[in-house]
Amino acid sequence: MTFVSDTSPKANARYFELLRQAGPAKRLAICLGLSRATRELAIAGIKQAHRDRTLSDDELRQKLAERLYGAEVARRVFAAGSRDG
Repeated sequence: MTFVSDTSPKANARYFELLRQAGPAKRLAICLGLSRATRELAIAGIKQAHRDRTLSDDELRQKLAERLYGAEVARRVFAAGSRDG
């Protein structure tokens, strides 16, 4: 079991206990919600870092890919996409 540094061991144990009790659909919903929140926070951070101008949708997607997967992966994905179109 992994402990988060800002959470007490008792609270962390309870969290994992509740996850174990939840069914697969509930665990998937929690996972998807956390993933969505992570993306929204990343996008907000990217926009904040580039507040001097409005990024196009493509620029925002590329910067998000860089943040989530690394610059090399984002470069390859977006380079491949430009060849397809």
